[in-house]
Amino acid sequence: MCRLLLAAVFGLTAGLAGAQSADPPRQLGALSPENLAKPRPKPPFDLTGTWQHELRGPQSWKFVPPEFELTPEAQVHYDAGRRAAAENKVYRDDIGQCWPAGMPLIMTRVHPFLLMQYPTAIIMVQNFMNSLRIIYTDGRQHSDPDVVVPSWNGESIGRWEGDTLVVSTKYFPGHHHWLDQGGASIPASDQLHIVERIRMIEDGETLEIEYTMTDPKTFKGEWKTTKRFNRLHDVDIYEVECTPDLNENLPATSSQSLIR
Repeated sequence: MCRLLLAAVFGLTAGLAGAQSADPPRQLGALSPENLAKPRPKPPFDLTGTWQHELRGPQSWKFVPPEFELTPEAQVHYDAGRRAAAENKVYRDDIGQCWPAGMPLIMTRVHPFLLMQYPTAIIMVQNFMNSLRIIYTDGRQHSDPDVVVPSWNGESIGRWEGDTLVVSTKYFPGHHHWLDQGGASIPASDQLHIVERIRMIEDGETLEIEYTMTDPKTFKGEWKTTKRFNRLHDVDIYEVECTPDLNENLPATSSQSLIR
């Protein structure tokens, strides 16, 4: 009996030791000195700078394709948005009520944004609402969906493929988050997945970003679009807060013009 008990104890101890050794390595912070010091291939370009979306027409800020098929749940919001627009009102203007714009709309606001590139991450600060987005490029994978905290800009993981930065973004909250507003109110669900293919062109003066989006709770198939962003040499970003009291006194964002 004693020998059997000892064997069981030693077996349990060995099993625990094996389980501990199988644990994944500790994820270092993106800007920890140890992580920054790791050897990595030199990236093909540096995104550091101030950038702004290139408007090529009244619809160029949109991510919705000319033709699309929505799920029944999303169609309800779309139809309500069209009815509101016909009455010169806005349906569920959450951005105007100071909810975050989130990805992808945060990329095409009228404000410029700042990019700071490190070996382990690219940090974006959007002038609009001081929105923060981090693209991790230190080799980490997407977080476990059971423990990740959803956010309006999502979790962005980047990797270099030749002269292109490929970024996968997912883990969105699924509420107060839109793919389009103002006449075509299309919500973003918690299943939204965005893939960006970022290239630097025109001697470093322009970013060309190809977007591929899927959201099985909202629309059928894939949505694709390409946007351009121009480098600004004489502009700095500054603090821009969204304040509900101020917005209430503006015609475009007043609650009197909203349909919920």
